[in-house]
Amino acid sequence: MAELSDQICQTIDTWRAKFPNSQARSAVLMALRTVQDADGYLSDEALENVAAYLNIPLAQVSEVVSFYSMYRRAPEGQHTLAVCTSLSCHLCQAHGLLAHLKTRLGVGPGETTQDGRFTVKVAECLAACGGAPAVLVDDQHYHECVTPAALDALIDELSESKDTADG
Repeated sequence: MAELSDQICQTIDTWRAKFPNSQARSAVLMALRTVQDADGYLSDEALENVAAYLNIPLAQVSEVVSFYSMYRRAPEGQHTLAVCTSLSCHLCQAHGLLAHLKTRLGVGPGETTQDGRFTVKVAECLAACGGAPAVLVDDQHYHECVTPAALDALIDELSESKDTADG
């Protein structure tokens, strides 16, 4: 089994130091995020490594990963587009955005485009009810009052930024 890198261990140690010694498991959220940021997703091996490093049962690490939607268990595209489908967004045509993504990108929720650029996801709630429908890009950037045209512009912008970065 491959071990965690020294850099990842240092980051985890920084987070673990914020909690009492008897509460090492409190650092599991950021430990998992650190590994995911490095690897792109959390493999079974990564969960085992985090559990071993924090000296907590694997079941506790697995529970955290299965509870929070921010953790990825499989590789995803370069960009993720998470469409909120909670009540406010649903009433403001979030499902229309998902249908538009299916037409535009050729993939539905939980799928990644063949070129690996985009993964489409459904989010239960992005806490942006006043700006419904909302889309979260790359787990970091909120977009509110999203229309199909705005979604197209966003996809074009993300596609161009990759092309520019590659060139």
